[in-house]
Amino acid sequence: VQLQASGGGLVQSGGSLRLSCAVSGRAFGRYAMGWFRRALEKEREFVAAINWNGGMPTYASFVEGRFTISRDSASTVYLQMNSLKPEDTAVYYCAAAENYNTIVRRPALIRSWGQGTQVTVSS
Repeated sequence: VQLQASGGGLVQSGGSLRLSCAVSGRAFGRYAMGWFRRALEKEREFVAAINWNGGMPTYASFVEGRFTISRDSASTVYLQMNSLKPEDTAVYYCAAAENYNTIVRRPALIRSWGQGTQVTVSS
């Protein structure tokens, strides 16, 4: 599958953004999807995941209650980000895997990544 992330930008602290990840290629419905982020000089970290059928949304503790992952039938996955903080500043990447646990527990095995979209939150 090919992934195209979009929706990043500059927002003030407390603001909102919605990231989108358009999926093309093989059957979208087969894949679990996730969002990750990498801040400057930091390691990539897991943000959120959703199963192939829209179930089992899972979040990192630092975004719980502020971010929402969802997917539609038109091959797009979203990350709604509310109450953004300066520490949310990072490049956000979407990812796809046939196995949900690969997204959540073994991201090193993920082979399908989007190109990343920059999110900058000013204080």
